[in-house]
Amino acid sequence: MVFSSLLFLFMYLPVVLTIYYITPRRWRNLFLFIANLVFYGWGEPVYVTLMIFSTVVDYTCGRFIAKYRHKNDKKAKGFLVASVVINLSLLGFFKYAGFLTSTLNYLPFLNIPTFKVPLPIGISFYTFQTMSYSIDVYRGDAPMQKNIITFGTYVSLFPQLIAGPIVRYKDVAYQLDHRKETLDDFTKGVMIFCIGLGKKVLIANQMGALWDAIRESGEVNGWLGSWVGIIAYTFQIYFDFSGYSDMACGLGNMLGFEFLKNFNYPYISKSITEFWRRWHISLGTWFREYVYIPLGGNRKGTGRQILNLLIVWFLTGFWHGADFNFIFWGLYFGLLLIIEKFVLKKWLDKAPAFVSHIYSLFFIVIGWVLFYFSDLTQLWNYLVSMFSFGSGVIGESAAASALSYLPMLIVAGIASTPLASKLYEKIKTAKFIWIPQTLYCLGVLAICTALLVSQSYNPFLYFRF
Repeated sequence: MVFSSLLFLFMYLPVVLTIYYITPRRWRNLFLFIANLVFYGWGEPVYVTLMIFSTVVDYTCGRFIAKYRHKNDKKAKGFLVASVVINLSLLGFFKYAGFLTSTLNYLPFLNIPTFKVPLPIGISFYTFQTMSYSIDVYRGDAPMQKNIITFGTYVSLFPQLIAGPIVRYKDVAYQLDHRKETLDDFTKGVMIFCIGLGKKVLIANQMGALWDAIRESGEVNGWLGSWVGIIAYTFQIYFDFSGYSDMACGLGNMLGFEFLKNFNYPYISKSITEFWRRWHISLGTWFREYVYIPLGGNRKGTGRQILNLLIVWFLTGFWHGADFNFIFWGLYFGLLLIIEKFVLKKWLDKAPAFVSHIYSLFFIVIGWVLFYFSDLTQLWNYLVSMFSFGSGVIGESAAASALSYLPMLIVAGIASTPLASKLYEKIKTAKFIWIPQTLYCLGVLAICTALLVSQSYNPFLYFRF
């Protein structure tokens, strides 16, 4: 699997970019579509047929929705419902069938055989993308795509296929047919890709190693050791996921696409509300536009608004995984957002910045405990260890791990703020800025390559969602 990372960097990507740029413009979507399927099929060839099936279904439904939208709304809505039902049925079958059967078996009078199939990589992401197409065409927010190859390119676009960001069709509809690749965009894409690669390999993997070491120490970590461990995971999941999103956006730029930013320094937030405006922006936008607003949003009174928020956050948690901890995680943040909106907002607006920042980070970190542990007993025990002084302040093993990774913890803390970005904004117009930019990219690529060769396989965390 390590070889797969290097294979992508030094064989697949250079070959795809070379052929892409020598291919006549009118054939580039066809080439990309084929390259996308090769990329996806490399790890799971059997599920390429599933993606093609989803593509054909939503392309067909989109054609009929556009045909009947102004003539027969009932038929147009029927094809929209068909698209949504088929997409959700596929997602439900592959992602939630095992969870549903095992949950029903808690009832004493049932003994259903547990049914579970391997989860197709990226199905949660491309399912939401294809649904956005049908919905946007029905609403008139996006044009119907006549070319099935172009639509297939959108569904299977390899830069963000596996773990997002979730790209709504209306955001790239024009780019699919009229994008213009430029040297400036390609250069920007390389820079953003290298930033994302560095986030993943240089920071996320190191924080993951610290989290693994402390988690394995179990009950002897002490309360401070437990906090250090979950803070390491807090950094790991941010740099892992935002690193993938940056790499996806960078690859998109190299191919002439502009994807919306998916993260905006979420750990500088001064409220949970602000955090969710900065974290996984594409998912939050999707649920707001396609679930929260259609449910009525805040237009039908306070009670209905609270219910709508709980529904959205239940679905947000459940989207992440077929386990109870993800549901608890989603409802946890839903309740926090409701409390902030109706109780704490005035206090947070008046509180000193450092107080509201500490408040936000405290509840964000607690949330990552809920997110990580699918075993509810382990979840509870870890929460107890964070607030229990029975094992002392910090265990010997946890202290040794924390001290050895202290420089990386400091680096992660600084890198999670916009400090570097602000410094770069001040110097990016300098005459010879291309020299440090080139050295940075080459340096990151060289170091990351060395680490990928020497380290064990560390996949992106969101691959399993």
